[in-house]
Amino acid sequence: MPYGVNVSVPLDPSIYATRLSAVQRAAAAAGIDALLVTPGPDLRYLTGYEAVPLERLTCLILPSTGDPHMVVPGLEVLAAQASPIGTLGLELHAWGETDDPVSIVASVTSGARTVGLDDHMWAEKVLRLRAAMPTVAQVTAGQVIHPLRMRKDAFEIAALRRAGLAIDEVHAGVAELLRPGRTERAVGRDIAERIIAVGHVSVDFVIVASGPNGASPHHEVSDRVLEVGDAVVVDIGGTMPDGYCSDSTRTYSLGDPGTEYRDWFDVLERAQATSCAAIKPGVTCEAVDEAGRAVLRDAGLGDLFIHRTGHGIGLETHEEPYIVVGNALALESGMAFSVEPGFYSTGRFGARIEDIVICTDDGVDSLNRRPHGLAVIEVG
Repeated sequence: MPYGVNVSVPLDPSIYATRLSAVQRAAAAAGIDALLVTPGPDLRYLTGYEAVPLERLTCLILPSTGDPHMVVPGLEVLAAQASPIGTLGLELHAWGETDDPVSIVASVTSGARTVGLDDHMWAEKVLRLRAAMPTVAQVTAGQVIHPLRMRKDAFEIAALRRAGLAIDEVHAGVAELLRPGRTERAVGRDIAERIIAVGHVSVDFVIVASGPNGASPHHEVSDRVLEVGDAVVVDIGGTMPDGYCSDSTRTYSLGDPGTEYRDWFDVLERAQATSCAAIKPGVTCEAVDEAGRAVLRDAGLGDLFIHRTGHGIGLETHEEPYIVVGNALALESGMAFSVEPGFYSTGRFGARIEDIVICTDDGVDSLNRRPHGLAVIEVG
């Protein structure tokens, strides 16, 4: 199996300046005076700085008008300057071990009436900021950041495409790992090694769900031994050096899983294709969910599809938009998300097919290109 995916990702730092300005305009329109963003995907999206989440406060202060500031522990200053932050002209406020960084944030944001806190901020920091700014209303920053993160730019689409090709390369070799007598855990360990070998920097999850374990959508691995006739759901993903994630599911079987299973899987394959065919700008998230769900429901399998059809993906494996009933958000060109219907029969088996797709001006572009059909592995 040939390993090695080109993950070189040159990125013009000006893209971060563009994102900062766009978020500032969105915050002003929402009546938010400043955004406070701590380490996590929002900070990386806005600045390119992959700061380590620590008890020491690192915080981007992004006013709706004016220049951004960055509060950084003194021992992290060089790391921050080595990131794209060093080219963005942000004013750095370094603080020492005996300083109070929260008071620095309060001072820089004096006069603000409403601040937006990033959705991943630790509760301890939220409460300290509230105590330091008792008259300032706190709201979530996601309401202005996430609509921008949902619409991927050309760089992000290229990054997700590389991630999709990399995880496809892993799936191309999964069948050779699935053999009667091996445990799920042993197979999962081999898959994890290959996820790194094809260019990911981290393994985010490995699901090897064989036989009755396939009925648990978020089963990971166990010491169950694979048997002839097992269907095996393999859902895998990782993070690439540029921070963008992969996620793809294919279903395999060790020999013939039986007529009923094969018939149900044919319906599932049609459901996944139907949801993908429904994707285009202006169609709602819930309509994409319903398109495939209706296929399963009409075949009597509706009650066995127990989760949403999909989730957004980018710097996080799960982010907006969510492809689920009740989400009337209209799709736009550049939105990236999974399409992953399944069926789950408790105590018996399960199945899922998952691709990452991009909504385009013309419809849909799938970033995963492995065959969707049930991969039947010959066993001696």
